[in-house]
Amino acid sequence: MRLLKSYKHTVAACYIGYITQAIVNNFAPMLFVMFHNEYGISLEKIGLLITVNFGTQLLVDLVSARCIDKIGYRKCAVTAHIFSASGLVMLAVLPGILPDPFAALCVASVVYAIGGGLIEVLISPIVEAVPGDEKASMMSMLHSFYCWGSVAVILLSTASFAVFGIGAWHVIACAWAVVPLFNAAYFSRVPIAQLTEDGKGMTAAELLRSKIFWVFVLIMICAGASELAMSQWASAFAEQGLGVSKTVGDIAGPCFFALLMGSARVLHSKIANRVNLTKYMGLCAALCAASYFAAALLPYPALSLIACGLCGFSVGVMWPGTFSMASEKCPTGGTAMFALLALGGDIGCSLGPSLVASASGALGDNLKSGIIFAALFPIILLVGLILCRTVKNK
Repeated sequence: MRLLKSYKHTVAACYIGYITQAIVNNFAPMLFVMFHNEYGISLEKIGLLITVNFGTQLLVDLVSARCIDKIGYRKCAVTAHIFSASGLVMLAVLPGILPDPFAALCVASVVYAIGGGLIEVLISPIVEAVPGDEKASMMSMLHSFYCWGSVAVILLSTASFAVFGIGAWHVIACAWAVVPLFNAAYFSRVPIAQLTEDGKGMTAAELLRSKIFWVFVLIMICAGASELAMSQWASAFAEQGLGVSKTVGDIAGPCFFALLMGSARVLHSKIANRVNLTKYMGLCAALCAASYFAAALLPYPALSLIACGLCGFSVGVMWPGTFSMASEKCPTGGTAMFALLALGGDIGCSLGPSLVASASGALGDNLKSGIIFAALFPIILLVGLILCRTVKNK
């Protein structure tokens, strides 16, 4: 097998990797209301699907911190995409085979979540290791492709539902599996550089003894929770909480959210060298908290949808910004650092939507009331940024 020479192919494969993760994280939530109606699964149980997805990714993050350097980035990247494709196919097939549709959905979620977890750990350090300067800009541009992938999943899936009917979701799920299958083959040929010299990267134990690293973990948890609490429930929130149709809900909810989140990441990639990242993230966290309150409390659906979009813009810098801050303060963190930060992010990705689901269930399946509780996460993120400056100064 002949390897491609240019690192442009490496970056392109990483972009497609984040598009794959967008498929894994965003396709099933578009079907939550359908699962609720067709299979009789309660909203609280459907919320557990989000927990299963990101809980599995969390376990993968934990294990991969020790294993990826030994196995190698290339083998892990190819394996990740094969798992992602297999899980999407299982999502389409298993509910019609197993007697319990909820159990079938959980099995499929576990399989594609293994792929998603590996992708989350692998892609950022692979791009960080690509020769060149302006790493913060490159990181933000990379993460913007998760957003563009989300927009593509939402728009193309919504168009397919409109043309073929929601009953064709099984075929559409299999069609999306083609993307990770292609990228598995692509990753087998691209050049991949080492993030740190052999034996020079920090171990997990060394990282866990660092106070500043724990602050970054806290920030990462809140970044994941702030993003996913809205994006995972945006479609259902628009349908049930605001009373719009599924088509309008999918486009005006998660699609608008992802579009503004991607725009925020592209913007940051252009201005990363001219702004103070800590202050910029602090302003975005304040805007995020305000957006959650506005989305839940404003009396007009149009204004609530605009608030959903502003929430997407506000969270855009949080995840890649935390990676960039950690890479600057812990330059020898290596794969273990990215894996453990991804672990923190996935804890947040599970915690945020689950809090919304639990609060909504306790308040009579009222999503608008449940959304209010998610404002807690950007507020804690602000506290983490203050702690980051305090620990740095000491």
